[in-house]
Amino acid sequence: MSDWSSRPANGEADGLILFDGVCVFCSRWVRFVLERDREARFRFVAIQSEAGRALAARLGISVEEPQTNAVVWGGRVWFKSDAALTVLSVLGPARLLMHGLQATPRPLRDAVYDRIARNRYRIFGRSDVCMIPDPAQASRFIT
Repeated sequence: MSDWSSRPANGEADGLILFDGVCVFCSRWVRFVLERDREARFRFVAIQSEAGRALAARLGISVEEPQTNAVVWGGRVWFKSDAALTVLSVLGPARLLMHGLQATPRPLRDAVYDRIARNRYRIFGRSDVCMIPDPAQASRFIT
């Protein structure tokens, strides 16, 4: 897909985060959200799972080479840096970080996002298996 602008969620439930489950950086992002989302507003689905592959297909995201994560919030699907900023906007103390990043123009934010995304395995590593949540958090993961 060439246009990663937000769009209507078309029935997808708010609070769903699609992420690359074998990407160490992406798994750290999920842990970051879990630690700060005390109200359990977000649920997670790895793109490598059956549900994740189906969601990625509906959203136009390549399962083999995902170019973006996605979050459903406010009845819309958000991609790339907008997805991260949307999540940060919901999390308490992380809102300050979101406001600083939001002042940066989207094309610039997404250029940085794309550079990190293209090199995420080389820079941060790749796991052979998707992240395994601790038992207390397992109910927030969709498979």
